Amino acid sequence: MVTTKYLTIKEASEYLKISSSKIYRLINQGLINSVKTPKGQRRFNEEDLIKFLKKTQPIKQKSKLYEAQNNDLYAEEIQAVYGLKNINNVSDELFFHSEQIWIYNADILSIQNIEENSVDLIVTSPPYNVDINYNSHNDTMTYSDYLSFTRKWLQKCFKFIKEDGRFCLNIPLDKNKGGQQSMCADITTIAKEIGFKYHSTIIWNEQNISRRTAWGSWLSATAPYVIAPVEVIVVFYKNVWKKTSGSRESNITKQEFMEWTNGVWNFSGESKKRIGHPAPYPVELPRRCIKLFSFVGDTILDPFLGSGSTLLACLETGRKGIGIEIDIKYCELAKKRLLNEGQMKQLKLFITS
Repeated sequence: MVTTKYLTIKEASEYLKISSSKIYRLINQGLINSVKTPKGQRRFNEEDLIKFLKKTQPIKQKSKLYEAQNNDLYAEEIQAVYGLKNINNVSDELFFHSEQIWIYNADILSIQNIEENSVDLIVTSPPYNVDINYNSHNDTMTYSDYLSFTRKWLQKCFKFIKEDGRFCLNIPLDKNKGGQQSMCADITTIAKEIGFKYHSTIIWNEQNISRRTAWGSWLSATAPYVIAPVEVIVVFYKNVWKKTSGSRESNITKQEFMEWTNGVWNFSGESKKRIGHPAPYPVELPRRCIKLFSFVGDTILDPFLGSGSTLLACLETGRKGIGIEIDIKYCELAKKRLLNEGQMKQLKLFITS
């Protein structure tokens, strides 16, 4: 009879030649397994540690960079698996990973670990600057500061996408809170100045006209408010519209294609209370963008991940998904939704077999 050997955290640390804190990060990111004793103490199956070493030792033997990083096996292993260029920041930024999904707890303006020209499609809904109570973002900037912030993150996104990459940007048509502003027009102008090419605009009828409370001057021409109860999805591309990279495999149905190429989409928004996020968008929005504008197996990026809707759509449609989220609580929320709604517990996580 073969007896499984279990190691303590100290023994596992010595076994792998990495610190205990890095072992905990590996556990949190789904890269290594552990079990708990009835008293709550962690134990590690020696066979799991052997499998981990088999994955990483070829890199250790061949890499001079390994020695330069003070025998940091964790950083080297991450670099080898993910193809990331800045191993010093990986452990700080990478929050969660499976074979298909990556979540980075990072700021889009400073993230170091997304390769340029590597993304097929960006689908995102950035903060609208309408005084929403986010945990880690100031949503009450002056409008000029907001546009300056928008220019900076759009410049980062422009570097990330491929030459035939696309960009679906969900924003308001205009802004009424705090003053009338032509948000769609202004942001579209900035994107074109950066280098994005304009393709089209989809009108999303969120069907929320019943929420309207501001009428301006009631039944009078004095100062009425004209408010369109819609949002838009502006579709850009980087250099060429015709997509030639990727698998060339589409999984969109005829009915979906016919309906979605009509530039007015009618579906409801998402419940803040149900999701637990102040501004979630429904999975239906990224699902349509992903199936219409990318191939199966393509890499999709959401630089403002929020509650994780884009990554849920990636799971559903067979794409690789990368999400960047500055707030650790929203990273946790996105991970929870992936594990529950996305049924990722049934999927193979990296280094778990």
